[in-house]
Amino acid sequence: MSVLALIPARGGSKGIPRKNIALMAGRPLIAWTIEAALAARVDAVVVSTDNAEIADIARASGAAVPFMRPATLAQDDTPGLDPVLHALDELPGHDTVLLLQPTSPLRTAADIDAALALQAATCAASVVSVSAPATHPYWAYTIDSAGRMMPLIDREKAARRQDLPVVHALNGAMYIADTGWLRAGRRFVDADTRAFIMPPERSIDIDTPFDWLIAEALLMASGAAG
Repeated sequence: MSVLALIPARGGSKGIPRKNIALMAGRPLIAWTIEAALAARVDAVVVSTDNAEIADIARASGAAVPFMRPATLAQDDTPGLDPVLHALDELPGHDTVLLLQPTSPLRTAADIDAALALQAATCAASVVSVSAPATHPYWAYTIDSAGRMMPLIDREKAARRQDLPVVHALNGAMYIADTGWLRAGRRFVDADTRAFIMPPERSIDIDTPFDWLIAEALLMASGAAG
């Protein structure tokens, strides 16, 4: 089985300027994901980007950048699957694609290897990483136009925390799929997808400056900072 580790990193970033290559605990953010992928049991580590500076930093960090992503696939509204399918067209011959977003710098090579092992052991077409949410959805509300709070889920059936069902949410760190299955269905998740559970401390997906501060603090505390 040939595994392509694909790291998507477009140049545009509104919330955090130049996010993918901004320094996180002493290294470009993308370098943390490249390092984990290179240490894992994969056959190729490739960065898909539309940006020359990101491409240079990716190569310096040890990843391959065998093609540049077209600008049409690097827009704010570009579906996340489209750059993956583009990469598979550019790099045929891989049985499995492992999507690693650079905004998950705390995911480790051991996490990657364990998730790939789960796919092999279960013969699943896809595996995705998940973690327990900080707030249980049973305690979530919607707010109407008048500011009134409406429970998202009927809580009459589970008023105590210990009665709540165990839930997990996608954490964005890893998406693994059989390439033929992915091309045919154009999705990473279906009814037979297996969940790879990660702890919250390795599941931060950086979207805001606050997320950045938390992730950087955890990396510094772990002694991994460059």
